[in-house]
Amino acid sequence: MATRGHALRRIRRRTRRVLSYWRAESGTLRQGAVALSLSTLAGFVAGFALASIAGTLEDLPGLIILIPAAVGVRGAISGAMGARLGTSTHAGTFEVTWDRTGVLAQNVRAGTVLTLGSSVYVAGLAKVSAIAFGLDSISLVDLITISVAGSSLGSGITMIVTVWMAVTSYRRGYDLDAVATPMVTAVGDMVTIPALFAATFITRIDRLNAAVALVGVVVAIAAVARSFVDVPAVRRMLLEMVPVIMLTPVLDILAGTLLQSQLDHFVAYPVFLMLLPPFVSQAGALGGILSSRLSSKLRLGVLTPTGVPEQPALIDAAVVSTLAAGVFALIGFVAYALSPLRHLATPGAGTTIAVALTAGLLTLPLTLVIGYYLAVVTFRFGLDPDNHGVPVVTSTMDLAGVVCLLLAMTLWGVT
Repeated sequence: MATRGHALRRIRRRTRRVLSYWRAESGTLRQGAVALSLSTLAGFVAGFALASIAGTLEDLPGLIILIPAAVGVRGAISGAMGARLGTSTHAGTFEVTWDRTGVLAQNVRAGTVLTLGSSVYVAGLAKVSAIAFGLDSISLVDLITISVAGSSLGSGITMIVTVWMAVTSYRRGYDLDAVATPMVTAVGDMVTIPALFAATFITRIDRLNAAVALVGVVVAIAAVARSFVDVPAVRRMLLEMVPVIMLTPVLDILAGTLLQSQLDHFVAYPVFLMLLPPFVSQAGALGGILSSRLSSKLRLGVLTPTGVPEQPALIDAAVVSTLAAGVFALIGFVAYALSPLRHLATPGAGTTIAVALTAGLLTLPLTLVIGYYLAVVTFRFGLDPDNHGVPVVTSTMDLAGVVCLLLAMTLWGVT
């Protein structure tokens, strides 16, 4: 009886701790739900843009290969920036100042260099992938122009939003880890896809096209070279981010290549073309929320980097799962509700929502596993999880999201 009583008391203590944690995290859960809802709606702006340029995607083969990488890199750069700023607010090192040694100025400089360098890089990857898989593609010069011009505009706006969110969260006491990634990735999608489309008009003027591509390459090389003499904090951000930026766009390029090969299915039911940006964005955002929260806990010593997740990590995973259930249902519902506005063909309300939910359920386990072990592994190797968790998670989920969406479409008889 004594043993039984002791077991019951232990269960009660654990239950009280869990309930106490959930009460403590209720504010974060509300903030995350609001951020995800708003970013989902914002992501549909990108979806509308993508569905609206279906004809351009057919006329400019290879553009759909570039888009996921260009959008993904923008979100990865600004997402990592938001995660670093979130950690600095928790650690008490954040200050609202543009001093050269301040975290705001350092993050913006690092983000600018990474944007310029990655724009040229992903254009080259898109061309190589098209050739490797035997797909038609526009010229490398066209791809560089579209990538540099469109990505620079999109990244500039996204970084402004990231800084504004960091300052606002700091002043009002919000949890930046819970709101930064979903909002940043959605804004990145929302502004980058229209910016890339606008940049396609430059390619119609041959001399201007060649000039923009040349200037983009030269400026990117100069920015990277200049970074070697920057302040140590910026150099560290770049040294840790460059391998990530070199590797993660490969996943986005593969996602784009898969989309190019299956483009006819999306053109037949463009509602899924509209659904695609918010879906992959939120899949990555959910992983980014988990990674950012775990990163902050690891840095503060609240969590230890173990192979088996501890209770705080499991509860964070439960928080993310709760948010995921709502957001994927919302995506399917909103996609169908908005489809009449653009006269987009759909397979019906039930099928559209079922595809979104099924694809979400397929991606969620990957999101949780990757988000946790990336934070743990990078922390164990003495790296900054903020520089690796968000970029790798978002890029991985871009590819996994496309695969799971196509699988769900097949399961429900759409393809």
